[in-house]
Amino acid sequence: MLSPVIQKNDMKAGILIVGLSVVVFVAVAFLSRIKVEADLGFDVHVFATLNASINFTVSVLLVLALVAVKKKMYEAHKRLMGASMVLSGLFLVSYIAHHLLSDSTSYGGDGPLKTIYYIILISHIFLAAIILPFILYTAYRGLTAEFARHKKIAKLTWPIWFYVSVSGVLVYLLISPYYQ
Repeated sequence: MLSPVIQKNDMKAGILIVGLSVVVFVAVAFLSRIKVEADLGFDVHVFATLNASINFTVSVLLVLALVAVKKKMYEAHKRLMGASMVLSGLFLVSYIAHHLLSDSTSYGGDGPLKTIYYIILISHIFLAAIILPFILYTAYRGLTAEFARHKKIAKLTWPIWFYVSVSGVLVYLLISPYYQ
């Protein structure tokens, strides 16, 4: 097993995790309602493509991290999960940029695919809105070397995070033909 990377302080960690989660949630909710008019000289939907690429990469990293931990390759697992978290932070910046700079896009299809799209979209939005504190709490338990607690919460966090990253790619693939 690995040594602790940070010193355990549940009170401080709880405040930071809840605080950061609330700030991110409010920022996304608030900023998604604002439109900034700016001519950047390129199609701002490039941010949506970047978001899907990041989500795809995070999905792959999450699978690789799961395989690494199952093979007791703990250092590789830690690096892969760290990369997943960094990319998720980059995703957040790109996601906010995309929504600040582009109009909302409506799904233009119909039939069963439209229903599938909305089921994926709604579940994606709901789970994306709640996953951050779980990710941060899981990381905290791993970084403090509380591996039994880390493993217990990771069994909940990992599949939700994986679903959010994969469903983000699916949402992009389904909506991207309707970008203006």
